Amino acid sequence: MEVCAIPASSATASLATPIGKVSVTMAGAHIQRVRIGHLAASSEQRDPLLDEALAQLAAWFDGRLTVFDLPLEPAASEEAARLRAGIAAIPYGQTRTYGAVGDACSAIARAVGQACKTNAFPIIIPCHRVVSASGPEYYSAGDGPRTKGWLLDFEASNLPPDRRTRLL
Repeated sequence: MEVCAIPASSATASLATPIGKVSVTMAGAHIQRVRIGHLAASSEQRDPLLDEALAQLAAWFDGRLTVFDLPLEPAASEEAARLRAGIAAIPYGQTRTYGAVGDACSAIARAVGQACKTNAFPIIIPCHRVVSASGPEYYSAGDGPRTKGWLLDFEASNLPPDRRTRLL
């Protein structure tokens, strides 16, 4: 784990994962963002919130955790909070189309796509579970669609065989 200071009450820590470094930034009492493939500089600074976030991410990558329990920075609007909750409600190892998430959140599919594109908490708010009904897949974190495919395949491989719905 690498930790570095950002401003006064902020810090960033990184975890080596199969998809590259995953960095978590906190500010105050909230996780501010998660970045895939982003390197944090080294430092001796530690924080219990960052330690917990990295522990939960490590447990997820070990296949021992399916739901995160971290204090995330509040969404910027009521609609953003509703879309974030809709994405977070997709069960581990399952997918939903942009349209299905939109229907569940009383929003249009394009709004769901924008929420996924601007998601500050990939993996924790699992926008990789939102898929296109037809056409190419997009993913704005890590190595794009390749990272999205890895995350979906990883979750599917950690489900009991009778609950797998994704072809590997």
